[in-house]
Amino acid sequence: MPRVIGTAAFVLAFILLGLSVVGLAMRSGRRGRRRETPAQRNAWTTGLIIASIIIGIGIPLWVVVANNDSKAKKVPGGLELNQAQVEGRQIFAERCANCHSLEASNAVGKVGPNLDNMRPPKALILDAIKNGRARGQGQMPAGVVDGKDAENVASYVAAVAGRGQQ
Repeated sequence: MPRVIGTAAFVLAFILLGLSVVGLAMRSGRRGRRRETPAQRNAWTTGLIIASIIIGIGIPLWVVVANNDSKAKKVPGGLELNQAQVEGRQIFAERCANCHSLEASNAVGKVGPNLDNMRPPKALILDAIKNGRARGQGQMPAGVVDGKDAENVASYVAAVAGRGQQ
């Protein structure tokens, strides 16, 4: 929801800026116009520059701050991830999500098994990552990730698999 609000604020700010430019342009017509002093003209110009800076820098900065990744540690089911699991989530998204389905990562791969249905324990995940899966219809190569990355992915998947379906 904050993204929608931030985007709407960003768009509305630029619409207001555009309308103010159009209004300023219409004021500069010669017919029926009262004389503006140079001080008034400078005040309008300064105000327009300040508004442009606020809209061009302030609103995008506000949107970035509002959309920080404080939600990166939260997953369906109310579980909060530790740092290793957050890193595992990122690696899963990069290397595993194309094949596997996992609701916590919004992954909808069709080649590998749906991990939410399997709810595999960490040891099975580590074994699958290390040795691959060629049994039956499996096509997972061995060593997709290794070392600490494999531990992080296994920890993440074991923690979140099946949580979104409860």
